[in-house]
Amino acid sequence: REGDEKRNRPSRYLRRIRYLEEFMEEYRPDVVVAFARLALFRALMAKKKTGIPVVVCVRIDPRSEYRGARNFFQIKKYMKTADGAVFQTKDAEDYFRKDLTCSSTIILNPITPKYLGLPPVKERNKTIVNAARLVAFKNQVLLVRAFSIVHEKHPDYDLKIYGPDSGDGTREKILQTIAECHLEGVVHLMGNSDALEKELPQAALFAYSSDYEGLPNSLLEAMAMGLPCVSTDCPCGGPRTLIQNGENGILVPVGDADALAGGMLALIENPERAAELGRMAAKIAEIASTDRVFEAWQDYLLRVMAGQRNERR
Repeated sequence: REGDEKRNRPSRYLRRIRYLEEFMEEYRPDVVVAFARLALFRALMAKKKTGIPVVVCVRIDPRSEYRGARNFFQIKKYMKTADGAVFQTKDAEDYFRKDLTCSSTIILNPITPKYLGLPPVKERNKTIVNAARLVAFKNQVLLVRAFSIVHEKHPDYDLKIYGPDSGDGTREKILQTIAECHLEGVVHLMGNSDALEKELPQAALFAYSSDYEGLPNSLLEAMAMGLPCVSTDCPCGGPRTLIQNGENGILVPVGDADALAGGMLALIENPERAAELGRMAAKIAEIASTDRVFEAWQDYLLRVMAGQRNERR
């Protein structure tokens, strides 16, 4: 609101809680769903005055997002007051389990419909693809180093990295690594794209190199398109939630260029296995379509609301 920017930080924080209380009092929603750390705590604080049930939703690795003494204090004080909690992975759920008094559930992100029902790929090209924002924790520097090992054995393959520049210096580090590995003209930074459903499906495989994640949408979408996938098994378990190692993709240790290269080579050098993993990967659409995810959210919120009504009787 006008004038808030002139207030100090604690004052702005308290005012935002007050605004949320006013909103909740005026509209009296059946339930409030709070996404992201600050919104989550504010909603739980506002619940104390309004009595309106709050469902919290954690969508990133809590070990990185909720570290520090202040977050520890707020988790201990407020998470126990939540009426419901939605997580994307079991690891994230386990992180908060001892602080929750409500039931919780795991719900995947929905797959954007344009990635579903694509025509089958008759022949894959010799391109490895990655799609992720160019930011430090996505660790495309590791991916380039791993690809340099692949390129020694298969010089006819190239690597295309799609995604916007975060501005944190990662793009420059990737370019430096490309130069150090003498991969100019072989590794391409493609920038952001709104048409990955047209640019990715013919690729040989999708490689993901993050150090930590929530539930990576780009990996989910690549699997839905039937791409053979190899990913780091990073916390808080997003890739592991999607990939059953050796059944519908390959998981490798975090930060290990040799292991990531080995996963890519395993798919390149065994096209029949790669095709089977891609076929099994596409089955993720059966549990993560927009309809299925909507139904999961609806069912869970209805249970939370029913529980609140029963408590009032």
